[in-house]
Amino acid sequence: MEHFARSHQVTVCDDLSRARILGTQSVDQTYNWSYLRSKYPSVKMLKLDIRNQGALAEASKDANIIIHTAGQVAVTTSIKDPRADFEVNAQGTFNVLEAARRNDSTVIFCSTNKVYGENVNNIPVKEQPKRYAFGPQQYVDGIPETFSIDRTGHSPYGSSKLAADTYVQDYAHTYGLRTGVFRMSCIYGERQFGVEDQGWVAWFVIASLMGRPITIYGNGKQVRDVLHVEDLVGAFDRFLLSTIQHEVFNMGGGSRNTLSLLELLDMIETRTGRRPDPKYRDWRRADQKVYISDIRKVSESLGWKPTISPSDGVARMIKWVEDNRDLFS
Repeated sequence: MEHFARSHQVTVCDDLSRARILGTQSVDQTYNWSYLRSKYPSVKMLKLDIRNQGALAEASKDANIIIHTAGQVAVTTSIKDPRADFEVNAQGTFNVLEAARRNDSTVIFCSTNKVYGENVNNIPVKEQPKRYAFGPQQYVDGIPETFSIDRTGHSPYGSSKLAADTYVQDYAHTYGLRTGVFRMSCIYGERQFGVEDQGWVAWFVIASLMGRPITIYGNGKQVRDVLHVEDLVGAFDRFLLSTIQHEVFNMGGGSRNTLSLLELLDMIETRTGRRPDPKYRDWRRADQKVYISDIRKVSESLGWKPTISPSDGVARMIKWVEDNRDLFS
């Protein structure tokens, strides 16, 4: 929200539940709020649960734009507590859409690549020394928006986000709401408190620098396209400035900005001289050996492309953790 706070009146709604849900309650839950407040005193901050329809409607009654980032974010948590996952991701998104419909607000929705489910794992892969790669040439640029979401396992998380995703699309179709659905791959950046179950790029940096154990599920060759949060916000900005009424975009670093888990550990070691000795466990349910976003559509539609390479982005993460070690002690 920092980008938009420079030129807009911004209200931030958060129930501050991330640390509790992901088991990281030692982290200061108000750190990012305090950061925003110190730099942008005009930002209004409300402790608000997205499941509270009345409170959400009141908070958003004057909003021209709603950037919907709220959500239950971990597959593992969704398996343990599918009801809460559904209520937050599906019902919460419904509440956002109803609030937006009353005010004719533009909605940007942060969806996920997990809407494609385990169909992605039906694509043959090639095993290389430190990574997997898609085998068929048709996926050289990654997974397109037309890839099937049907007849596949999703996990409760993937299912709740898919329900939300299609609801956002239908509110554009049925009610004429202006909406942008961004199916995100791995987003990372400074001030992200990554943990084992969510935010793996940030988590590997934090764990490596703070001497914490790392567990790899599988063999570490799984690959994702990664995108620095500044580039993500740049795409949001371009959508808002465009004349597009509704669209669905796969959003990530694309085929030119990919990392395997092992390659990230190599990158951290090269820059810091530190490399943890990870433990290896069985593959987790619904994990994808390779997921890469085909970003040609968003690039052509919005004139956008990633500008921060994984190497530069990870270097920025390392510096932020090193400069703020007290947050993780």
